Amino acid sequence: MTKTLQRLVYRSTATGSTTSLLNLVAILGESQRNNDRDELTGALASHNGRYIQVVEGAASTLDSLLRRLERDPRHKDIKLLERDNITTREFGRWAMANAVVTPEAAPVLEGLMASDFPSAAMIVEALKAAVSVQHAQTV
Repeated sequence: MTKTLQRLVYRSTATGSTTSLLNLVAILGESQRNNDRDELTGALASHNGRYIQVVEGAASTLDSLLRRLERDPRHKDIKLLERDNITTREFGRWAMANAVVTPEAAPVLEGLMASDFPSAAMIVEALKAAVSVQHAQTV
């Protein structure tokens, strides 16, 4: 039986500091371990007290992830922006990439994080661009 591959995009409000490197490292580390185990891929950006995340994987695994996220005390006000079937992963190289918010990307991400009806496609593209810039700088 073939697993249906899906992508979900959500945003949430941080309950702690999103400027603390320790908080972000803890979140990314836990996400990378869990996502690697669960065959999930994606990217996370944090900025001005908000998180925005794209996660890709099997539909049943994403169901479990959403239940875990709802219980996670590090954020609140989770808003699922999109959940769709996909044929390919956009973040297939990363169990959870840290999408660094550069000064150039900040206005775009701020707008997407604050909008009542943000474009999930624009979020995916913004996070892909942020991850690509970061990866290019570390290679």
